[in-house]
Amino acid sequence: MIFGLKIKNIFFILLGSAIFSFGIVHFNMQNNLSEGGFTGITLLFYFLWGWDPAISNILLNIPVFFIGWKFLGRNTFIYTIIGTISVSLFLRVFQINPFPTYLQSDMTLAALFAGVFIGVGLGIIFRYGGTTGGVDIIARIVHKYVGWSMGKTMFLFDFVVITTSVFVILELVEAMYTLVAVYIGARVIDFIQEGAYSARGATIISQKSELIADKINQNMDRGVTILSGKGSFTGEKQNVLYCVVGRNEIVRLKNIIDQIDPHAFVAVSSVHDVIGEGFTLDENKKPIEQ
Repeated sequence: MIFGLKIKNIFFILLGSAIFSFGIVHFNMQNNLSEGGFTGITLLFYFLWGWDPAISNILLNIPVFFIGWKFLGRNTFIYTIIGTISVSLFLRVFQINPFPTYLQSDMTLAALFAGVFIGVGLGIIFRYGGTTGGVDIIARIVHKYVGWSMGKTMFLFDFVVITTSVFVILELVEAMYTLVAVYIGARVIDFIQEGAYSARGATIISQKSELIADKINQNMDRGVTILSGKGSFTGEKQNVLYCVVGRNEIVRLKNIIDQIDPHAFVAVSSVHDVIGEGFTLDENKKPIEQ
């Protein structure tokens, strides 16, 4: 750690900034696609007057830095400074020697690649505690105090900026492809934020709940929580089991339940970003290296 900052976080913020900037230069700028938020404003300046996005990105974000300092705290603020400056640096680097993508004849692919690169880049930056300034800071504040996903907040802001762009520089078709790219980017951001690893949570109601719990503990080395429940129709008290297993373990879990009580009621749901023993901690409560 350096002054309380994690080297790992700094590395991934730089990586995310590089991926994001690569997408902006090679898919948005080359194919006349806009973006939302402050990035969309910098692209408008570029398309209208040829202003370098690397410079306008810094200038637009200076006022927002003060908001970030007040609402986000020291570490997130510093990570934001790193993210914003690195985005501008990578934008400049990729503009020096860009390679043509030749996607003007296939704007669907251009929009898809733009959304994926921007979504992956921003998702990595967000996941490791940073932002790239501008609307990213506002999205993080809304996420912190209101609970909206960062992708949802950014999409709303992006829609406003892109709608404005239609009346300034974009043709209607370009605006529609831009919306496709922004939507894909928002979904990718949420996917990375929630965790690429998806586990499964199982709720089990059975007359043989204790036998099932013991078998899961023994055969799968997974913990099971026993909850007290009562049937709304019969009024009978009954134990309810809840456990979380890896996606590749769900068939084993179902087989165990079926062997003990084929009439058990089982509800399986997706669980994102699992934290705790067996997933992010080992049996000694030590972090598992991902």
